Amino acid sequence: MSSPSSPSSLAPPTPSAATDEAQLDDGQPACVLVFNANDPSGAGGLAGDVTAIASVGAHALTVLTGAYARDTAEIFGHYAMDEEAVSEQARAVLEDVPVQVIKVGFVGSPENLSAVASLASDYAEVPLVAYMPSLSWWEDVQIDLYLDAFKELMLPQTTVLVGNHSTLWRWLLPDWSTERPPSARDIARAAHEFGVPYTLVTGIALPDQFIDNVLASPHEVVVSEKFERFEAQFSGAGDTLSAALAALLASGNDLSESVSEALNYLDRCLGSGFRPGMGHVLPDRMFWAQDELDLDDAAEDGPEAPSLFNMEFSPYDTKH
Repeated sequence: MSSPSSPSSLAPPTPSAATDEAQLDDGQPACVLVFNANDPSGAGGLAGDVTAIASVGAHALTVLTGAYARDTAEIFGHYAMDEEAVSEQARAVLEDVPVQVIKVGFVGSPENLSAVASLASDYAEVPLVAYMPSLSWWEDVQIDLYLDAFKELMLPQTTVLVGNHSTLWRWLLPDWSTERPPSARDIARAAHEFGVPYTLVTGIALPDQFIDNVLASPHEVVVSEKFERFEAQFSGAGDTLSAALAALLASGNDLSESVSEALNYLDRCLGSGFRPGMGHVLPDRMFWAQDELDLDDAAEDGPEAPSLFNMEFSPYDTKH
């Protein structure tokens, strides 16, 4: 397993007072409103969001924005929902359930981005975690339209932007010309120009097979977590991380703590990753359940296998 470095001692507060304290005090899980596409492979998308959010102890309210045609190796296409359908799904649940955090994944079209941004504006007191995946599988014209709309419509509503270093670099700093790669603070400053207070930059290459993951504001590095690089090629890591972060914030944790815990959770998911098909390795978002249910080789006269009704779980730290 990899070993993280010490997090920054800075600990900014959770970027909203939107948490319903009565709901959390009653022991009910916090609620995260999720906008994402269906991923039939289970690598990411809504399936990844729901599993990660549940694993760390929150409840996902899912809004379907479209569907991928994909397997565990590649994305062949995407079918976007109509923006009215996206808006109606979200407004129906928002009028019924208090939401602590909004998480935005891939929503498929500039029109859907406009619908989600309008909803987020109506609930401006709710923190919004936005994840920008790699869109290299898409056509160039569609990529440009989507990224431009995301800058103009979603970033002004975003509390924490999450993305891989190379993806955010190419998107937010396309004219970067120096030999030195942009730092997390450089990327955070570029995002801040569109209104983003915090940016979580992942996968920053370090020597000796390590990577850094940095939460930065335009003014400072808030959290830095170093992990050993896994040799496998994964699908779904970004959705897993951003969903876990949204759930941890929704559960009342401060931003620094939530980022550190979400990164460590992702590391454990990747360390327990599995390959269900012929493509990439997928994060095991329920690794803690597998640990508990993995019985030792049965010995003669050993104890009875536990039933679902008497098992005692020792939950991972992020299960609230």
